Amino acid sequence: MVIGVPKEIKDKEFRVSATPVQAYGFVAAGHKVLVEKNAGIGAGFPDSEYAAAGAEIVDSADTVWAKADMIYKVKEPLEAEYPRMREGQVVFTYFHLAPAPELTQACLKSKATCIAFETIEKGRTLPLLAPMSEIAGRMSIICGAYFSQIHAGGTGTLPGGVPGVAPGNVLIVGGGIVGTNAAKMAVGLRANVAITDIDLDRLRYLDDIFGGTVKTIASSPAAIADYAAQADILVGSVLIKGAKAPQLVTEDIVKTMKKGAVIVDVAIDQGGAVETSHVTYHTDPVFMKHGVCHYCVGNMPGAYARTSSQALANATFPYAMKLVNMGWKKALASDPGFLMGLNAHDGKLTCAPVGKDQNIPCVAPESVL
Repeated sequence: MVIGVPKEIKDKEFRVSATPVQAYGFVAAGHKVLVEKNAGIGAGFPDSEYAAAGAEIVDSADTVWAKADMIYKVKEPLEAEYPRMREGQVVFTYFHLAPAPELTQACLKSKATCIAFETIEKGRTLPLLAPMSEIAGRMSIICGAYFSQIHAGGTGTLPGGVPGVAPGNVLIVGGGIVGTNAAKMAVGLRANVAITDIDLDRLRYLDDIFGGTVKTIASSPAAIADYAAQADILVGSVLIKGAKAPQLVTEDIVKTMKKGAVIVDVAIDQGGAVETSHVTYHTDPVFMKHGVCHYCVGNMPGAYARTSSQALANATFPYAMKLVNMGWKKALASDPGFLMGLNAHDGKLTCAPVGKDQNIPCVAPESVL
């Protein structure tokens, strides 16, 4: 099979789906790998390393897309890439279709087989979303702390305080992988941390692993409003698999927050957990609303491109190998969790949460095998 690795074109997106290690793995298994020129350079992987691994370096994205049986990339196709998707081609990447009706329609129109990293399941986990959630969660506190500085428009509160001065308050809305990793970083900075979740068993787990250093709060509109009003940094980290994120932090809540408080809405790639959020980019990552700084970058891990590329490739490569070795139908049929990654095929939507959010017909993924 011919695997295509195009260069990402999203603003300041330097990740690459396959490092030279994965390129070598594909080639060793008898496949052909086409890597667009400089696709990995931003993550520290020059073309020479791909060539040494047996990949072919291709000058243009059009050539990669035209010749590849499977496109293996990081971020969802952007408008310039819509016409490049085609019938009979597998596109294996993050899609985040629920808040993106134009992309959904482009996928259906192309009739390509669209397999989304973020909806593949393993037990009750999302194994291909997890590594980027870990990085984004840890980044949320780094970014929140930076924009808390007075020259950046923040409250001027050092998250960890100093002896004799109280630390800043961090509220984390959602106790999944993003929220847990945000809490790890915030606790490490010695901030005063509270985390909300609707799952009491999850809160028990978090209370146990953090040894009481984090306040665990049963999520409710009243609790979120109470703790948000005290927060110097608020992290939105809620997730419903495949669907738009619930906007648990309303505009009325944002209005009650401290002037200069920082919101880091990690859920923005699924529509955002904060009502006042809208997508921003690394070039211009923040905006002010009601005196509150909003950081809503949809591809946060791209800022740490080398770490992110390696972590993502480690997670996705075994699935990519199954696709190219077995063919997509046999690969998905062999693993019910893998099958949940199929979002569209031959003009049919196969992801129920997207169909519900966008009010369009959907078929069961197994029906297209």
